[in-house]
Amino acid sequence: MKYSKATNYALHTMVHLTMEPKGHTVSVDQLACLQDLSPTYLSKILTKLVKAGLIESVPGAKGGYSISRRAQDISFLDVIEAVEGQSVLFNCAFDHEESDCLIELVMIEAEGNMKKELAGRTIQSIAEQSKEIKKEK
Repeated sequence: MKYSKATNYALHTMVHLTMEPKGHTVSVDQLACLQDLSPTYLSKILTKLVKAGLIESVPGAKGGYSISRRAQDISFLDVIEAVEGQSVLFNCAFDHEESDCLIELVMIEAEGNMKKELAGRTIQSIAEQSKEIKKEK
């Protein structure tokens, strides 16, 4: 299984925004520069995060983006689903009842475990770990 690069950029953006002081916004140009991306490309990702209610956009000369919810309430799964959608990762190619396909049952269980793990990991926890690492350097 592989997530898109957009998910990678979204997760990094969310951690960066979490580390900003409350009420501070960061422009798309600044966020794009941090990740060596095109602002146009990053804007598309940010739009998905805004639509999901994870960040907010503040218009104007001093505008930009900021976290719209408490970072401890935003999970990795929230960010991933905002970018990738909520579709299942595996669908059996054969035409039979779901309960008859042992392979599909294993895959559904594995996907459920992965979602549970990602839902338990918050953006806040990674931001705090990142701050600690920066202090040590």
